[in-house]
Amino acid sequence: MKTNYHTHTIRCQHASGSDEAYVISAIKSGFDILGFSDHTPWRYESDFVANMRMREVELEGYVDSLRELKQRYSEIIDIKIGLECEYFPKYIDWLKEITEKYQLDYLIFGNHYYPSDEVSPYFGYGKKDAFRLQEYVRSTIEGMESGLYAYLAHPDLFLRGYGEFDEVAEKACHSICKRAKELDFILEYNLAGLRYGRTANKIGYPHPKFWEIAAKYKCKAIVGIDAHNNEHLEMEDDFEEAIIYLKALGLEVVNEIPMRNY
Repeated sequence: MKTNYHTHTIRCQHASGSDEAYVISAIKSGFDILGFSDHTPWRYESDFVANMRMREVELEGYVDSLRELKQRYSEIIDIKIGLECEYFPKYIDWLKEITEKYQLDYLIFGNHYYPSDEVSPYFGYGKKDAFRLQEYVRSTIEGMESGLYAYLAHPDLFLRGYGEFDEVAEKACHSICKRAKELDFILEYNLAGLRYGRTANKIGYPHPKFWEIAAKYKCKAIVGIDAHNNEHLEMEDDFEEAIIYLKALGLEVVNEIPMRNY
């Protein structure tokens, strides 16, 4: 079975292509399941306006559009509807409410900011900062322990921001992988990071050192395309090569994730 659960839409302000275009590309590439997980909105208590996620008023249209496509293409491909979310303790009750209201199939944990993007810089940018790295690890583990999420997207995102694989970074990798194994929590090998690294001619994430450590703990892995353009779903060589790489390390590569029950 060929699956991808990490797919964005134009609503996040940094993707392109219609919802249907992603479905057509997924069918063309032989996917059995296509999961949409656009960046969640948040109901901020401040007047902050995010520039990398959908607005709350767009959420209903997002779900309605995908449900219509799910029905129309039901005999060809199974479409799942989710969101990619941070772990913001202050707003988690609201996230639970909308997850229930819209009967979402799953949530992906993408730890981009903490305690929220109102006050926090992006973990994937910045400078070598041991405190920020420790904050990433702590909040990542809290999020994994919350029971809200199906898997952890780009777990090694912090290495692009931290910028160096030193003893502190190595310890961070061990902490995340050890807890993921204890929780039987799936880690994502992220192809958007791979595409970025190839273009920038540098290693950020996925980082080989992280995945070697994940293999030592015998973590479960999943390949996430993190599609921000429908053509990303047609880059079949990247997808297959990632699976081969992870299996060569000895990791268990899964193609299904837990869905929410209502």
